Amino acid sequence: MNPQDVAAYLQSHPQFFEDHAELLASVQLTSPHSHRAVSLQQRQMEILREKNKGLELKLANLMRHGHDNDRTQNRMHAWQLRLLGEADALALPMAVSQGLQQVFDVPGVALRLWHLAETHAALDLLRGDDAAATEAARRFAEGLQTPYCGANPWAVEPAVAEEEVPPAAAADTLGDGGKQAVDWLERDDIASLAMVALRAPAGEDAETGPTFGLLVLGSPDPRRFHEGMGTAYLSRIGELAGAALARLRG
Repeated sequence: MNPQDVAAYLQSHPQFFEDHAELLASVQLTSPHSHRAVSLQQRQMEILREKNKGLELKLANLMRHGHDNDRTQNRMHAWQLRLLGEADALALPMAVSQGLQQVFDVPGVALRLWHLAETHAALDLLRGDDAAATEAARRFAEGLQTPYCGANPWAVEPAVAEEEVPPAAAADTLGDGGKQAVDWLERDDIASLAMVALRAPAGEDAETGPTFGLLVLGSPDPRRFHEGMGTAYLSRIGELAGAALARLRG
């Protein structure tokens, strides 16, 4: 009979220790903590304490995540109020970018818009850029179906965790359009990035509206925007910014 057979027998015959109660007092086990012999009851208590510690840790993590979500929701609300309260259409891009920078404490924020109405042509900040770079940035934004999060492959000293995509691979993924977008930040200390395409609200017969802008967030902290993070809030930021700025389109 092997140990698995013994364990299976005891599980299927719970009355065994009731019939042989004297074994409970005589069984001696080695404690993994003190490496001394303890009774079965003492070992059970140690196991229960370990389980309780594990449950307490899980509860603490749940509470921490809950507090983090509450803080993010409050920040989202404060930022939305800024957008709703901005009556001047020409000031909306500044309300979007500065609001994100201040409310969410993001060190680097860049916003570019295109295909704007003639009355808002001054806000089309890509008009003065190199034509090839401009077209690359637009194509990159149009192909960005979900927010990009990850290391800045063009950082002066790339700081990439083991689970992150290597800088060379990330640079290939982002391409020239991604490089152009990163340059908009005009900072050489950006270690991690988040990039979100801005689209007009979709019509009744379309899943997504046309792409008319790109939002770039950057931080010197390599873990601020890491590849494994969730993008639900970033997607919502993109949707809200796109809806607010859509009035500037031609």
